[in-house]
Amino acid sequence: ATCTEKGLTGGAKCSVCGEILSAQEEIPELGHKEVKIEGKSATCTEKGLTDGTKCSVCGEILKAQKEIPALGHKEVKIEGKSATCTETGFTDGAKCSVCGKVTKEQKEIPALGHSFKDAFESFREWCGDDPVFITWGCDDKGIMEQNIIIHDLDWDWINGWINLQLIYNMQTGGDKNQKSLATAMEHFEIEQTRVAHDALGDAYNTALVASKLDMREGLAQYDNMSKNLFSPGKSSAASSSDTPEPLEHVVFPGYGSKADAFADAKLSLISCPHCQGETSNQRWINQGDQRYMNLYSCPQCGSLLVRLKFRKQEDSSWSANRLIYDADDGMLDFYRSKAALSRRRGRSHSVKKNRPAAKQ
Repeated sequence: ATCTEKGLTGGAKCSVCGEILSAQEEIPELGHKEVKIEGKSATCTEKGLTDGTKCSVCGEILKAQKEIPALGHKEVKIEGKSATCTETGFTDGAKCSVCGKVTKEQKEIPALGHSFKDAFESFREWCGDDPVFITWGCDDKGIMEQNIIIHDLDWDWINGWINLQLIYNMQTGGDKNQKSLATAMEHFEIEQTRVAHDALGDAYNTALVASKLDMREGLAQYDNMSKNLFSPGKSSAASSSDTPEPLEHVVFPGYGSKADAFADAKLSLISCPHCQGETSNQRWINQGDQRYMNLYSCPQCGSLLVRLKFRKQEDSSWSANRLIYDADDGMLDFYRSKAALSRRRGRSHSVKKNRPAAKQ
């Protein structure tokens, strides 16, 4: 007998006549001997199988295994991190809570860096009151003033600028020609350990050169040096085309109020500094901190940016510092953006023709 078929016992018969001498008896089928076929759990990415059974004798499948679909990932959030001024951040990502596979990669967010305004205010605080800057050449002064204008900041806290190149030329018997910082370092046999043309590196190297000079004597003679070593109106700062210098810086004292100052034709009616021709102006923009700016235009010479800085004196009167610049594209864009955002406050100063000042 087998698992599914009956069997017969042995019998006997005559080999001559064929008579059954011992009859065969039926043996019932044995039936299957069932054993388990182990299933397999489904995973996030792979299919599984249910348990099944088969006969351990004949191998016949008694209970077929059934396919279990892949479960798929159970996604959970990987928290990102915001970038800071000095540290990189990361976007949010995702991973499977079951298998741990990352399903959405986090992306790096570059460090934001400090805004110019924040960095400038920190620098100002670090410098303290009434600082005097020592630089190599005059370019730094012009670049700082340009950025102060663009970012709408205050420069009145700077007490002065010293061009160390003048002191170096005078004390080393040099001529009027500009010298590179590297030349001065070579002259004093100072080893170059910082990256050249890097802000911090150049400041460090300038300090090393200053340490080799007689600064007490140099500062005492500085005003005369600047007159002797450079022709009037030909300063190294003025020779740089990308560093704006004020065309005019005039102080107007003795006003009872800012309104009185704006009403004063000597302050608000401006002749072109180049051709002495008439100019027209737009409206004054209040920038806060007692500062105002306006855009003037000369038909012959182009646009001028005019800035006013008011100061209240001890006698409660007001003085106004007026600075006039040739307005480049950056200054024009800056004025227009401020004018677009500004709401009308106080007096509105309409466009008007400014007649040339009477010649003395």
